[in-house]
Order: sequence, then structure tokens, then C-alpha cells
Amino acid sequence: MTGEGVTDGGLAVVTGASSGIGASFARLLAESGRDLFLVARRGDALARLAEELSKANGIDASFLAADLGTPEGREALFASTEGSGRAVSILVNNAGFGLNGPETELPLERVLGMLQLNVVATAELTHRFLVAMRARHGGGILNVASTAAFLPVPYFSAYAASKAFVLSFSHALHEEAKKDGVTVTCLCPGYTKTNFHAVAGMRGAEATPFPEMTPEAVAKIGLEALAKKKAYVVTHFLDRAWIASGRLVPRSVPVKLSATVFSRTRLPGEP
Repeated sequence: MTGEGVTDGGLAVVTGASSGIGASFARLLAESGRDLFLVARRGDALARLAEELSKANGIDASFLAADLGTPEGREALFASTEGSGRAVSILVNNAGFGLNGPETELPLERVLGMLQLNVVATAELTHRFLVAMRARHGGGILNVASTAAFLPVPYFSAYAASKAFVLSFSHALHEEAKKDGVTVTCLCPGYTKTNFHAVAGMRGAEATPFPEMTPEAVAKIGLEALAKKKAYVVTHFLDRAWIASGRLVPRSVPVKLSATVFSRTRLPGEP
């Protein structure tokens, strides 16, 4: 597999693969002929998806039920792939979640758990697989951030900060890794039709002025950006527009506007 590129065959790892954007990544990669290693906490959902994709596409699809927010889960993923001689040519770091609400009213344990998954897991897995890919002079890593990565978001503060880390980390590594034949790309979706909002304790896109996309469309854009060796991609043109316009005004302006929006998206009764 020496010199293997992003568009060639090989094993693809998808985290957070049991539903939503992660499951869409898995389907698209399977349709392209990739063997899969799927990771999430819900083993039953992973087993069904792996069987479906294996039968439909004639590929090998294996899975691991693990909590990547823990050191043990991250170690199990690496040990089951690179650690056992299964070279990974694509890593999709998709696992993550958000929390909506005033910081002082969010359970601290949940905030810290979110940072472990969104930040620490992404950083550790990117580092470990990047080292292995660099040794083979080939591969691709797609890290999933968010449009929230581009500015501080009151009432979404820790989540937005975690995704700002993912974007900055990935963009920097894109420059570092390309000389070694490895592509690191950051995908920045906005509102997407998944269960993200329910987990975050917030209303969906209907409560905001932002556009909403399907997980299939988001995953396709992400994989295309990786294949084209882009540093990052924002999935919807309207999101690209507000991000660009935010750079033309004082930093405090978009922060105040986002505070107005996201102070109203929290579901009633959430802790």
C-alpha cells in the first residue's frame, strides 16, 4: 500500500458511523469499493449497517462498538486497525456532539465529555493515524468540524470552541502533511438533518435563519473535498456567505447576533 492515494482502494475508518453523516460517509465509501471499519457506541446499529453495506457492495465491513471519548475506546480503535496490521488509507473523524444552553446551566460532566470526544479524540486519532500514513507516504484524514468553528457562539460556547480547534488543527496539518503525501481536510457543515439537535437539547433549523442540508449531501461534499486535497470546505453557499461577511465587521457583531439566535434554540425543560 506504499504510495496509496486518497482516491485509491484500501481500508476506510469512519467514527460516529451508526447514523446521520457518519452512516452516509460509510455508504458512499462502500459504494466506491472501500473496505470499511465502522466505529460508534451503538454496536447493534453498526452491525446492521456493516451487514447491509457488505452485501450491497461486495466489500468487507467490520465494526467496533467503543466510546471514543475514553482513552480505552481510542486505543481499541487503533489496536484493531493499524495495531493489528490493517493499514488505513482514509480516516473520517466524524464522532462528536454538541450542547446548547448557558454554560453555567450545562452539566459539567457532559461538557467535559464533549470536549474529550470533539477535541481529544480527534487530536489523538489524527495524530496516530497520520504517523502511520506518513510512513507509507499516502492517505487521507477528514475531520468534521462545523460552521460554528468560525466564530464564538454564545449558548453554544464549548461546542463552537471545540470545533474551532478541529478547524485550526486540521488546517495547520493540511500544510504539514501534504509534503508527505497525506491529505488532511476539514469539513464544516451547518444545520444537517440528523439527531444532533436532539442530543444537543435544541430545536432544529426551523428555529434559526440558517439553511439545512441532508447528511448524504454533506458527506458527499466532504469526500469530494478530501479527494481534491482541499484544506477545508463549508458545505452550503449561504453559510459561506455569512462567514465571509462576518470578516468585514468588528468581531463583536457576529457574536452578538449569534447570541440572539442561539439563546432561543434551547428546548424547554433541558437541564
